[in-house]
Order: sequence, then C-alpha cells, then structure tokens
Amino acid sequence: MTVPAARPALPDPPALPVTFRPNGTRAVLLSVGTLMLVVITAMSVTLEKLNAGERVSFIFVALLFFGVLCLLSRPKVVADDTGVTVVNLTRVRRLEWPEILRVNLRAGDPWVFLDLSDGTSLPVLGIQPGIAKQKAVRDARALRALVESRGVGKDTATTPTEAAADPATDSATDRATDNGPA
Repeated sequence: MTVPAARPALPDPPALPVTFRPNGTRAVLLSVGTLMLVVITAMSVTLEKLNAGERVSFIFVALLFFGVLCLLSRPKVVADDTGVTVVNLTRVRRLEWPEILRVNLRAGDPWVFLDLSDGTSLPVLGIQPGIAKQKAVRDARALRALVESRGVGKDTATTPTEAAADPATDSATDRATDNGPA
C-alpha cells in the first residue's frame, strides 16, 4: 500500500500588498530593447546613404521592436486584501480570493496556473521559472499560502504522483526539477 508523501508546510503568507514579477526576465528584455533602440537609431542617423524616409523607417522598426519587448516585460501578479490582479501580456484580470481554488506550478510548466471556481484555469505569466527557477517556486508557494489563508482554496492533490509533480508544494521535486539553467 502506497503512503502519500508528507507535504512540507507552506510558508507564512507575505504581507499585503505584494507584487510578483519575473524581475530577471524583465531586466533582460528592457535592457535588450533599449540597447537595440539606441543602436538602430544611431545607425539610421550615421548611415549617409539613407534618405529621410529610410531613416524614419529604421527608427519606426526600432520603436516597434522596443514596444514588443516592453509588452513581453509587462506580466505581474499583485495580491492585496481583496484579491489578486493578474497582468498578462495584453489582458488584466481581477480575481477575488474565493475565486482562486489552487495555485499550480508543475515541473515543465512555463508559468503558474490558477485553478478557478468557474472550472477554468488562468495562466499567470508574472510567475515564471525561465531565468530564476527558485524565485518562481518561492513566489508560487507564497501565492499558494495567500490563497489558502484568504480564499477557499485547499490542497486538492490526493495522490503522491500529483503532489510530487507540483514544485510549489514539494521540496523533493525542487531538487528533481533543478536540471541546470532553464
């Protein structure tokens, strides 16, 4: 008979309001965008064979590229006393605490998913293990602790397989999923 693995206690919920965002990814995106904007603009000004229309098109493309990278750096999650605001690339969604049933970050997931009371799942790009896997796991655990302390969300994983697949709740999985740079 298989005995379910003991689950580590969740950390104390952080003080509210709290913002979760992939700072490393954001810094890289905004730095690269700024650098590309400066380089392409400088090239358009210094190349003597370009006419005014071509210079403007160079700068327009640089601004467009910078805008896309700014859009990619936008995701965040803001938790306050009344609920959670999820800011993804182009959409913002406000959730009350009771609407969130569970916070999921399984091995291989590109970001956190929230299981909602209406039966849907909401991707949360503001917590992603891309560059900083351990920070993402800590943030997922903190958000889960907030959901369980403020909402109706309770741990629904009943089998060891489900529990082991969730790095936000199982420290053994943290070691198992840390296979170097993500």
